[in-house]
Amino acid sequence: MNRTSIHTIAAAILMTAAAPSAPAQAAQEIRIVLPEQPANLEPCGTIITNVGQILSQNVVEPLTVIDPVTGQPQPKLATEWTSVDPTTWRIKLREGVKFQDGSELNAQAVAFSIDRMIGGKITCSNIAKFGDAKLTVTPVDDLTVEIKSDRPEPIMPTLLSVVMIVSPKTPVDQAVNDPVGTGPFKLSTFSPQTVVLDSFEGYWGKKPEITKATYVWRPESSIRAAMVETGEADLTPSIAIQDASNPDTDFAYLNSETTAIRIDAAQPPLDDLRIRQALNLAIDWEGLAQLFGDDVKRASQMVVAGINGHDDALEPWPYNPEEAKKLIEEARAAGVPVDTEIKLIGRNGIYPNGAEAMEAMMTMWQDAGLNVKLTMLDVADWLRYLQKPFPAERGPNLLQMMHDNNKGDAAFTIPIFYRSSGSYSTLADPAFDKEIVEALAATGETRTNGFKAIFARARKEVVGDIPMFHMIGYTRVGARLEWKPDITTNSEIPLANIAIKD
Repeated sequence: MNRTSIHTIAAAILMTAAAPSAPAQAAQEIRIVLPEQPANLEPCGTIITNVGQILSQNVVEPLTVIDPVTGQPQPKLATEWTSVDPTTWRIKLREGVKFQDGSELNAQAVAFSIDRMIGGKITCSNIAKFGDAKLTVTPVDDLTVEIKSDRPEPIMPTLLSVVMIVSPKTPVDQAVNDPVGTGPFKLSTFSPQTVVLDSFEGYWGKKPEITKATYVWRPESSIRAAMVETGEADLTPSIAIQDASNPDTDFAYLNSETTAIRIDAAQPPLDDLRIRQALNLAIDWEGLAQLFGDDVKRASQMVVAGINGHDDALEPWPYNPEEAKKLIEEARAAGVPVDTEIKLIGRNGIYPNGAEAMEAMMTMWQDAGLNVKLTMLDVADWLRYLQKPFPAERGPNLLQMMHDNNKGDAAFTIPIFYRSSGSYSTLADPAFDKEIVEALAATGETRTNGFKAIFARARKEVVGDIPMFHMIGYTRVGARLEWKPDITTNSEIPLANIAIKD
């Protein structure tokens, strides 16, 4: 596909009809419009964008939070932490905190939440950040727990930022849609049309100015933008570049998201290195970038600059369609079944112009000589392909992804994608596993250099994915709100940070 075709795709999006206007919301109530409906409201899935943007720091809270400027862990439900030995951390809990059902926050409740997360009885996306670490949680006294891992975890306080603490009355063997946490808001309604949060009067911290938030979802970027423009909504965290046309309400920001395609390297013909290399070389990256804006950055690895382990010297894949065709023909001559249908699995609403990007990439791969067919799925079906156990009937597939790492360290990325046991990994390389384990246990410069070596090997030797772009986000914020996005916006939108203008 040439650049003219991609411009045509982008132009067509502008023709989407705008939504009708509706009355503005009451003074302390706001309406947020998201790109897609959450599959559920399970607190153990807050690393999924459409769950985290509703629940995280609103209904449920973690033990620590990450400062978006420094990348360092800060107190939340935990007030302090101490390394007892390389595999043991002692955590002090905040006093006087209650859950929205009246239960007390104590060491037993924290142990319950972590045991529920790691117990294997529910599908827990957040546990992916811990890799295959084995954790044991022991209450020491009413407000102290010890967390012991089966290997050194030097960034345990940072990892605790994805541990969402839930009421001990929460079922341990099923995902929930009625989460109960310690946050400043409690769930009022979850229906196919809306999620409604109301303020929790028993909140331990400072009361937010907002008293009620209603979330709705519209897949079309232009409709979301129009809803905010007309006052039908107050905020949408994600719009396409072509809709970010009003400098008074639309804000561009460098987020922590990296878009990519995961290659199922266990499935022929994708198990052949030449095919995986050809997939990277066949994409007109400069043309594709026009769907995402001038400030988007090509990615050579799955973390953005500023994350410990990012390698500035690592070059992204170039566009070389002739070399891609040559590699495919070499594989064909060697008996690789290159004509096998390869399923490209996209996710509806994953990011603005995401479906258009998948259509363009499919065409480029077809032009190179591969039999790629696009299937777009809603988030619940897409998740089946993202994380283990993968569907047995999946066949050779390429999976559209967007990975968020705003935690300051590549440990939140590398084991998930590249270790054999990783929740999203299709790889099985014992030598690579050993290298990853050693880097995760290291500290300081040894840790940084170890991560850089892993990203270099992933890019040059393993080729288990197709890094696309480090993304620029665009939001539209209604005139009555005082709020701007930051690097965490794709993960969470704390309502406590939103103010109503006088």
